[in-house]
Amino acid sequence: MIKKVLIANRGEIALRVIRSCKEMGLKTVSVYSKADIESLHVRFADEAVCIGPAISKESYLSIPRIMAAAEITNSDAIHPGYGFLSENAEFSKICNESGIKFIGPDWKMIQKMGDKVTAKETMKKAGIPTVPGSDGLIESISDGKKLANKIGYPVILKATAGGGGKGMRIVNNEKDFESAWNSAKAESEASFSNSGLYLEKFIIKPRHIEIQVMGDQYGNVSHLSERDCSIQRRHQKLIEETPSPFVDDELRNRMGEAAVKACKFIKYEGAGTIEFLVDANKDFYFMEMNTRIQVEHGITEEVTDYDLIKEQIKVADGAKVSGKHYYPKLHSIECRINAEDPKGNFRPCPGKITALHKPGGHGVRVDSHIYSGYVIPPNYDSMIAKLMVSHQSREEAIVRMKRALNEFIIEGIETTIPFHIKIMDDKNFKKGDFTTNFMDTFEY
Repeated sequence: MIKKVLIANRGEIALRVIRSCKEMGLKTVSVYSKADIESLHVRFADEAVCIGPAISKESYLSIPRIMAAAEITNSDAIHPGYGFLSENAEFSKICNESGIKFIGPDWKMIQKMGDKVTAKETMKKAGIPTVPGSDGLIESISDGKKLANKIGYPVILKATAGGGGKGMRIVNNEKDFESAWNSAKAESEASFSNSGLYLEKFIIKPRHIEIQVMGDQYGNVSHLSERDCSIQRRHQKLIEETPSPFVDDELRNRMGEAAVKACKFIKYEGAGTIEFLVDANKDFYFMEMNTRIQVEHGITEEVTDYDLIKEQIKVADGAKVSGKHYYPKLHSIECRINAEDPKGNFRPCPGKITALHKPGGHGVRVDSHIYSGYVIPPNYDSMIAKLMVSHQSREEAIVRMKRALNEFIIEGIETTIPFHIKIMDDKNFKKGDFTTNFMDTFEY
């Protein structure tokens, strides 16, 4: 029986987990770096332990320090949030060996789905559609060229250990292949200490659509419909919404069934997301699986009235998942508010918030750890808030989002709020007519 949860993360997601734990009557432990001593997740937890300096590898990425904090506080479970160690198989394994429940899948599952080549092979075996491409890693430039010519250009080279758009290169013709290969390999090695690359057909006019799933240790799996995450910059999501303006009931059911089938095949436990690329013909292809809670989980909660964090913890504690599926009752949109200067090529803008007013009203949710006087450290991801709105229709949700964005005042630093306001006014966005290439032509 879980009684005390250590949150191995920071910022808004740590605060989000603390809130659900408190509602469940569970004790909470925050860990923090010296840069985060003034963060709200430190203030609102029952206990807080400093685990090191600002640099991530000596604090939030340090497994020994986090395990030491769990031991001295007698925590019986660890919630990893997203990012940092959330998809680290070794961390999950050490938790298991230490008798501390990792709130997430088994380490073998993380390992299997974390390597994109292995994940793709597994999905093929499960009968899930995958993008045509290499059977495993490409050994040489000449092998890559042969395969690219066989499946047809454009193709995309991807780092097997990738994430966040690192180690990815689109190749439009054979003459560009070698330089793309070399730069992808170098970036992959620098980012992940793993230079392995695989190759896929590059889908033209794709939508990035993901299915939220929840599985238990007894083989039951529920899906909670889709989120459209097509509005991205450099493979980083900017805006998410559910339901997708592109997905009809028939496609939603097909994708949901495929996601559930995939989870049952691998005996998946916990919250996860199956990410698909969907082409203009509404054919979908498995892209990757995230074996953790997602940044954008809140909009699914808003349209289904399903607390994903609570359910994560309950499943980790041995509860069963109903096996029924959940469909959107409303339309919900999320804008990720980053401390970045959109006019300065989205340059990070850490610093002190001198004034803050968060929007409110019916159908408005703000998940954030910032406050007036808070100093945003330069050491971590630039996201400082998630603004979510819900309404009966997509059109009304867009109007509400624009109102909420205009009401959101953050002074002292530059933010992406003006950028998001402009997107809400964009005619193609309003029509729901966009792909993952939206930002290629959008001018701010």
